[in-house]
Amino acid sequence: MVTVASKSVAGSAVAQAISQIPDPEVPVVSIADLGILRDVAVDEAQRSIVVTITPTYSGCPAMEAIRDRIEHEAGVHGFAAEVRTQLSPAWTTDWMTESGKEALRRFGIAPPGPAHAAGPVTVRLSRHVVTCPHCGSEDTTEISHFGSTACKALRRCNACREPFDEFKAL
Repeated sequence: MVTVASKSVAGSAVAQAISQIPDPEVPVVSIADLGILRDVAVDEAQRSIVVTITPTYSGCPAMEAIRDRIEHEAGVHGFAAEVRTQLSPAWTTDWMTESGKEALRRFGIAPPGPAHAAGPVTVRLSRHVVTCPHCGSEDTTEISHFGSTACKALRRCNACREPFDEFKAL
């Protein structure tokens, strides 16, 4: 969501540039597609911008790099930036865009399915099925619950034998 303080800057270049910043850990998705960009408030008259971001989890090491990149992009466009971190509500993979999930798939990372809704825990008697982003087989095995980052699991396809990351639904 992008908030603009003045109608004259609707679709402002600085807000667009910030929305396109790639995630440092998964550079095929932007911070907007990942759903961590919560708000961009542009004040054209003051040449300032307030950007609100939510980390994928509270200890996410990429947040400092994202903050630095936001400040850089704002400066390139002649704006002073204030970056705010908002922890509540907690980030969820449900905030990812469909185009972001498709970018993950094309990159070889299995995108997350829907996260669990708030409320009672549902008991399921089915197994967790993850489709291989390489060959499309559903015959995959989790090798490690934690992959290259804490928000991913490492899996292997039993059909094509290729390893791949699964972006966990949170």
